[in-house]
Amino acid sequence: MNFSLNRHRNIIDFSLSSLLRRKMKNFSLLAVYTLIVFVIASLLFFVHALKREAALLLADAPDMVVQRLMAGRHELIPDSYAGKIRTIPGVRTVTPRLWGYYYDPVFGANYTLIVPPTPTVEPGSILVGAEVSRNQRVRVGEMVAFRTSDHIPLLLTVKGIYPSASNLVAADLIVMASEDFQAMFNLPKAHATDLAVTVANPRELSTVAAKIVEAFPDARPILKSEMLRTYDSIFDWRGGMMVVILSAAVLSFVIFAWDKATGLSAEERREIGILKSIGWETADVLYLKFWEGIVISLSAFLLGGLLAYGHVFFFSASLFEHALKGWAVLYPKFKLVPTIDGYNLAVLFFLTVLPYTTATIVPAWLAATADPDAAMRS
Repeated sequence: MNFSLNRHRNIIDFSLSSLLRRKMKNFSLLAVYTLIVFVIASLLFFVHALKREAALLLADAPDMVVQRLMAGRHELIPDSYAGKIRTIPGVRTVTPRLWGYYYDPVFGANYTLIVPPTPTVEPGSILVGAEVSRNQRVRVGEMVAFRTSDHIPLLLTVKGIYPSASNLVAADLIVMASEDFQAMFNLPKAHATDLAVTVANPRELSTVAAKIVEAFPDARPILKSEMLRTYDSIFDWRGGMMVVILSAAVLSFVIFAWDKATGLSAEERREIGILKSIGWETADVLYLKFWEGIVISLSAFLLGGLLAYGHVFFFSASLFEHALKGWAVLYPKFKLVPTIDGYNLAVLFFLTVLPYTTATIVPAWLAATADPDAAMRS
């Protein structure tokens, strides 16, 4: 047994020295290999982290949002709908919500305006996100000028600014009183943007949604689970688009790696021939090439994975954040919480490490089974 262990150690030592003898070729392969792993791992880590952030944000969302449709478009919903929905068995609360968007032509930015369910600010006052404050160049106590739908100036005083830590949800946010919201958009009385519905038993959500549609044919209930699936689909689609864009680079790497792995040089064939002539068995040669392949592929996997981790969770994936997060004038700047999906990591491992390691064994087996004299003369 000691003899076998010593033999394996000698093979591993020889494989490392063999890699060092061809250090320029192996270094170039390792650099390209690491770059591809870095890009793919960054995409996987970033998409998974964004999905997790979306799930955390929606954790406090209502069980169901009820909208009213007219001609297939979102329309204001009368408050009378809320009273009738409250009478449906299983419904716990129904809260009319007021929210909308305001485009600022001066700065070319879109703001999200909301009225909280419980009064937070007095009429004439607003709370703004950090990016709104930066964009408008205003501080607490200063006034901001808006223009209503009737093109009448509306002056509101900034009573507070949300901290930068809340940028993920409050970057473009403006919280105002219902009176100012009504004046801003000239909304009809007793109407809301939508209704937030909570249900006592989550298993009855589909039943309650069906009863709402039955009572109000122009209503569209949206479940929390549907919101989560929508976010997942959006991030999966954006991640897939990035993979498609980078597919040319990935394909080039596959061709490059396959050529390097399968195309044994004359020096490598002579080396195998010499090893066979001094008593090495075919299994020893395959073991040698296996370790050469595993050292390169595993090193690329670990280096690429570590670089991707730092790129995503310490530098906010600055290389392609706009392609996956989306783009806006008021761009939310936030740090993602480090999180790794074991399934994605396993997929990345099997797609990057195993193919290359396997590709190194096949040509080595062909050379090891050939006549040693012929291999040494090649």
